Amino acid sequence: MKIALIDYRAGNLTSVRKGFAAVGAELFTPSDPSALAGAGGIVVPGVGHFGATAFLDEGWRREIQAAVADGVPLLGICLGLQWLFEGSEEAPLPGLGALAGQCARLPPIVKVPHVGWNSLEVTRPSSLLEDVPAGAQVYFTHSFAAPVTADCVAATTHGVRFAAAVQRGNVWGVQFHPEKSGRPGLQILDNFTTLVRKQPAANLQTPAANREQPAANREPRAT
Repeated sequence: MKIALIDYRAGNLTSVRKGFAAVGAELFTPSDPSALAGAGGIVVPGVGHFGATAFLDEGWRREIQAAVADGVPLLGICLGLQWLFEGSEEAPLPGLGALAGQCARLPPIVKVPHVGWNSLEVTRPSSLLEDVPAGAQVYFTHSFAAPVTADCVAATTHGVRFAAAVQRGNVWGVQFHPEKSGRPGLQILDNFTTLVRKQPAANLQTPAANREQPAANREPRAT
């Protein structure tokens, strides 16, 4: 089953493609939201300013939310993790709203942006972190970070403790770059690919815009 890699002009997708290729995953880049129909998994990558997520407009949000509701695995990487939340102090734009909370700037008591390697403190079990060694070092480059909530599965500290990896149901996110994090990062990409391959074909969705929804579900989800 192919994984949809969303290109919203925020970062170099080449390294993400290479990382997934190294674990045998098949990726494609959808040209518009309707092309997500049939995707076995979805990856939202990204680096830079939260304002770049303006590209992910209501059409993209609706299709991604519909896919998640159908059980399709979703992974956010770096800026993509921040977009999974309700929003960020960096720009007055809504996130996907799959996770509660707002992302905030790292404190000025440390060097910002945070660029370098930090160890992962696993806070609860997650299928995304299976076979990743305790204290594994992974590579970060960011200025804003997500709060440690009940959805946090791994944390780290740079001036403040923040969520390094999150999970709620079939939604996962990592603040670091697994494609640049050596063996632990490739293990995470392999774990996500395995999760995608385990999804039944019934989860492959019809474009949300073409669905006949029950009356109780026709109101758009608040974000």
